[in-house]
Amino acid sequence: MSDDTAFAGTDRPLYLVEHAQKKVQSPAGELTILRDVSLEIKAGEALAIVGSSGSGKSTLLHILGTLDRATGGRVLFDGRDLSALSPAEAAHFRNRELGFVFQFHHLLPEFSTVENVAMQAVIAGMPRREALEKAEAALERVGLADRRDHHVATLSGGERQRAAIARATLLCPRVLLADEPTGNLDEKTGERVAEVLRQLNRDMGMTLVIVTHNRELAESMDRSLELRLGELYAQHSI
Repeated sequence: MSDDTAFAGTDRPLYLVEHAQKKVQSPAGELTILRDVSLEIKAGEALAIVGSSGSGKSTLLHILGTLDRATGGRVLFDGRDLSALSPAEAAHFRNRELGFVFQFHHLLPEFSTVENVAMQAVIAGMPRREALEKAEAALERVGLADRRDHHVATLSGGERQRAAIARATLLCPRVLLADEPTGNLDEKTGERVAEVLRQLNRDMGMTLVIVTHNRELAESMDRSLELRLGELYAQHSI
């Protein structure tokens, strides 16, 4: 989507995961990463998936983001079967519908903050001036307008992560998928980043899915689920 209007919710879940499994081969034999995972995610919802290292939570997020595929079951997005997408269709889907934030910000130190944020749109073919205008608006949303011309090497850890969030939300995706977005931050900085994510969820109606081991972050979401050895359990909703 190309504007900042809120996304209307519907009765049909945005994501419908039915009996998803993920198995991989290893030297020790077949390993099961996800076991019969089923869940629904509503449009505009803020959902946390918690679990310890090795629980399968990042694998589940990658499957939701078409960065990986389930080996059993199916994953529907707005009624569309993601497992049926070709690699080119999956890439188009990611660019159009999703934004990603990872534990490491992956910003390029030789460019300014606004150039880093605009780069996704420039690569996609948007005119540079329009991309920079959108990047400035995205930086404003995350509270970094005054750091637009700074090189990212001069930013604090929390500022870099907020710049990464601005980049991920530049084109106003319907869904923001975040993998341990506060994992490298101290408690106070992590709280600031979490509030930015919730603000985007509230103001833009952007569906937010976070995987984390941070229980306090999870409790600030609308709902949280827990993965234990690849099996999903309900936690709470508000």
